[in-house]
Amino acid sequence: MAYETIKYEVAEQILTITLNRPDKLNAFNAKMQAELIDAFDAADKDDDVRAIIVTGAGRGFCAGADLSSGADTFDRDARRGPVKRFADGKVDYSDPQVRDGGGQVTLRIFKCLKPVIAAVNGPAVGIGVTMQLAMDIRIASDAARFGFVFSQRGIVPEAASSWFLPRIVGIAQALEWCYSGRVFPAQEALAGRLVSKVVAPDDLLPTARALAKEFAAKTAPVSVALIRQMMWRMMGADDPMEAHKVDSRGIYARGRSDDVKEGVVSFLEKRPAQFKNKVSSDMPDYFPWWTEREYK
Repeated sequence: MAYETIKYEVAEQILTITLNRPDKLNAFNAKMQAELIDAFDAADKDDDVRAIIVTGAGRGFCAGADLSSGADTFDRDARRGPVKRFADGKVDYSDPQVRDGGGQVTLRIFKCLKPVIAAVNGPAVGIGVTMQLAMDIRIASDAARFGFVFSQRGIVPEAASSWFLPRIVGIAQALEWCYSGRVFPAQEALAGRLVSKVVAPDDLLPTARALAKEFAAKTAPVSVALIRQMMWRMMGADDPMEAHKVDSRGIYARGRSDDVKEGVVSFLEKRPAQFKNKVSSDMPDYFPWWTEREYK
């Protein structure tokens, strides 16, 4: 797929996805939605990609939804045509036309099998910040700004952020930022645990790449893929027994793999491990272990 709104660049087993509408502060539109989903699909299939960095071109990360449609920006009926309705006139909310586009992106990132790092280089508001919540680690330039601005636009948080945000920063902080809708600086994002580090602008991508290299070096790709899914999905589990079930499957399946044999022998022989199992072909047979939930 030839991309128009993003750049897709792989170097040293690190994929850098750059939101690339700099003249619009990388504002999110339907084309960017489709291209981001396609990019994460491609990354999961490419065994040369061991980690992913998402950043923005120019001085912004993403200014949120493209508002060029004016008052109709968020009116689905006006922009896409009327959604399905029942005989009594009530909306059929199972109609895929009702689905939030930003949520489709974050759900795809959530399912990703590679570590994902957000390198936030500038303003990130609305979908520009909520898309980051499904990423694993957020590093911000001190020029970055964040805003869950929905209440100031008369709309509500999207991109499944009502699930992600309280889990990352806690319910009180999530509500404060969403109630006010104000834009806040990188240091406040750090204090609120939205980002893990704030660096100088010139240090942003080198810091993100160093972290990505650390994830890729000396690690088994299949193990990293499973770790990502185990950690994220167990955040919603209601009992540690659910984690025990998943852990037990992983320990059993991985324990019999060539990767584990290599990991142990290389340690005993005091040499670097050469892991051969691939995410594209060697995920264990119990994966995915969760029940897929289709949109209804």
